Amino acid sequence: MTQQPEILHYAVSVVGKDRPGIVAGVTEGLFNLGCNIADSSCTMLAGEFAMILIVSLKSPFSKTRLIDELKPVCAKMGMTLGVRTLHQDEVARQESDGEICMISVYGADQPGIVYRVTRELAACNVNITDLNTKLIGTPEEPVYVMMLEVALPEGQNAEGVEQLLADLKSELKVEIGVRVVTPVAF
Repeated sequence: MTQQPEILHYAVSVVGKDRPGIVAGVTEGLFNLGCNIADSSCTMLAGEFAMILIVSLKSPFSKTRLIDELKPVCAKMGMTLGVRTLHQDEVARQESDGEICMISVYGADQPGIVYRVTRELAACNVNITDLNTKLIGTPEEPVYVMMLEVALPEGQNAEGVEQLLADLKSELKVEIGVRVVTPVAF
């Protein structure tokens, strides 16, 4: 019989109407269990607050115990909770051999901007590591802004990505910029 690896990590997601105290309430529950927050991201979109955390544990315990600790906190605040079990090999940092770039896209709001840009990137094996969009401007002239952090595959460069997106830039009538980012080690 093959020995299963110990489960020491969970992905925790919480989503619901924004209000003060969400982060404090969820992280208090994690602290009470002795969890360490390895990675996290939180944002507010159209009045909805979303957070995802990768938590690690010094001594493993069940997913049920984690849910039992966080469920009352989330229910009290009207939040939806999701927990996924991760194994050690799923939480290893993925280092890219290629360049890290920021891609900015902005122009008149229209359906399909995110899909069309990300489809082109996926076709060239460009990995999106972060993506944010926002509608700015006025109701009469809405402007759509999308910012992507991407990891280029080995052998690809920022100029190549900019050329790849040139036709799309014309078709969508948007501005697209690509610049290399120097990674910062924490």
